Amino acid sequence: MAQNYLDEFVSVLGSYKTEKELKSFVQAILTPKELEEIPKRLQIVKLLKKQIPQREIAAKLKVGVATVTRGSREIHKGGFKDIK
Repeated sequence: MAQNYLDEFVSVLGSYKTEKELKSFVQAILTPKELEEIPKRLQIVKLLKKQIPQREIAAKLKVGVATVTRGSREIHKGGFKDIK
């Protein structure tokens, strides 16, 4: 069931034609805390790919080391290939 919800969510995200429309949807559906935390996940991945140490990333972005480690694990599993 949860996978169906994720599939639908991704489909809705992909249906927006402009960045402005997509941004409006994301701002409406996410809480202020989610809007702060989720973009940090992308920054974590980008910094990891630049070989920045995990503890340094955690301190810089004010996130837990476990959050950074999760990003690192996903990279090692082959995720985020298109992120530079």
